[in-house]
Amino acid sequence: MDFETAVRAFKDHGRKIYTDEKHGGVEERLFCIGKVGGKILTVRFTYREGTIRIYGAGYWRRGKRYYEQTD
Repeated sequence: MDFETAVRAFKDHGRKIYTDEKHGGVEERLFCIGKVGGKILTVRFTYREGTIRIYGAGYWRRGKRYYEQTD
């Protein structure tokens, strides 16, 4: 997954942001789940010094289920 594709998930107006409860620690880790090119993309990221730091992205099966949930 290239960086430019991963960034597009953040631009989806229907995106969802979730806290990664399993892998937190010193810094908060989050998921951005957004639609990119008709598919649901999950981007794992953290905030570091006021900047979003992406550390992983992929088409995660559970991402679609989270994306389609209504709040």
